[in-house]
Amino acid sequence: MYSTVLTLHSLFRWLVLLSLGFAIYRAYKGYTSKSPFSYLDNKVRHWTATIAHIQLILGILVYIKSPIIQYYFSDFKNLVSDWNLTFYGLFHFILMIGAIVLITIGSAKAKRKKTAREKFKTILVTYSIALILIFIAIPWPFSPLANRPYIRAF
Repeated sequence: MYSTVLTLHSLFRWLVLLSLGFAIYRAYKGYTSKSPFSYLDNKVRHWTATIAHIQLILGILVYIKSPIIQYYFSDFKNLVSDWNLTFYGLFHFILMIGAIVLITIGSAKAKRKKTAREKFKTILVTYSIALILIFIAIPWPFSPLANRPYIRAF
């Protein structure tokens, strides 16, 4: 089960990045051109948050079952100085939770804003900050803190 969920989590990150990128693009375009907030814009807002929440659930399952995390917390005092383990044990988890919270708040606030311009601005700001946090927290192959391949398979 662990390897399946880890693979899904690895693959799903691309869907999160694509949906966030598309939502930010639509929000920027709508905000700068003073467009009306369309049905598509609302669906993009909603589905971006939904995709992020699915990724969160997959991430929590990976976190709970991960042998790396179990090892890390078995001897936390001695292993906290290991940057690779600390990245996964704390930084990745905290930054990703923060990003999902921002996406959730941004989606909920945008939904309740009165004008299209306010909706676009809310999505643009919150989703952009969330995307920055996600880029920092992903273990890219080139990351100095912790690295993994672009796609992890079984």
